[in-house]
Amino acid sequence: MAVTRDDIFGARTTPEPAVPGSYGERPSGYRLPDATRLGRVTLQVANLPRSLAFYEEVLGMQVVARDATTAALGAVGDARVLVTLEEKPGIRPARGGMLGLYHFALLLPDRPALGRFVQHLAEMNVRAGAGDHLVSEAFYLTDPDGLGIEVYADRPRDTWRRIGRELMLATDPVDARALVAAAGGQPWTGMPAGTVMGHVHLHVGDLERTRAFYSEALGFDRMTWRYPGALFLGAGGYHHHLGTNLWAGPHARPATDDDARLMEWTIEVPTTHDVAAVVASLEGAGYPVMRMSTGDGITKDPWGQQLRLAAQ
Repeated sequence: MAVTRDDIFGARTTPEPAVPGSYGERPSGYRLPDATRLGRVTLQVANLPRSLAFYEEVLGMQVVARDATTAALGAVGDARVLVTLEEKPGIRPARGGMLGLYHFALLLPDRPALGRFVQHLAEMNVRAGAGDHLVSEAFYLTDPDGLGIEVYADRPRDTWRRIGRELMLATDPVDARALVAAAGGQPWTGMPAGTVMGHVHLHVGDLERTRAFYSEALGFDRMTWRYPGALFLGAGGYHHHLGTNLWAGPHARPATDDDARLMEWTIEVPTTHDVAAVVASLEGAGYPVMRMSTGDGITKDPWGQQLRLAAQ
């Protein structure tokens, strides 16, 4: 979806530096800790060997653990699990008009790594979408089940800009040649250690209910709200840990157990005390949370998308 900075903010606006504390709208009550980060996503797929071929060969991930129907994947040389695949034969591919996953986003450590990835896609003749989001540069793919994936690198924070309290995000064209040049002629050798789950982006049914759940109850700051049909939220000044949009349409319904889908995504806060604080905020706002023996909390957003709350 190409929406340039001029489309959103207008050609005559004057951006200002997005220094810490100068942007974002806080929730009125509980606020997630600055050190909040995302953990693993769990995906339901139709054919595990087919999916593994894509995640290993195209994305360059490595298998951390596997059994007959489940596989956990991470970056090369890094034991941290980023993606778990759970096989359910016979399910339908992901398709338009469904609430739930738009994409999950793997954040590479730096721009040269993204350049190496872009060159790797070209060598494999894999087509990908692209967007310069002002705060980051990103490439978009779909896996064999039609599930959306973003691979991106952030721009330095001192280059981010704001209009008033709103952080500037857009979708401008990417300079792919410059990205490949940044790779310095080095080959792609797999997803590098230090890659993390940067954000998750969801199709939702209503942005006001999204604000009420994910900001006022869960505690994210609202970062960008003028992007058409979307709301971006984050913690600790990050441009977004969560993107949400209405682009699935007014009649969209949640993905079911018979669809390829995002089964669960994870927010990690620093301590078990922080988990308890998030749970208390959600329950105080009327959202039920299942308390697990591990100390994790599991809740669902207004459209049934499951979210795990865990300590780092």
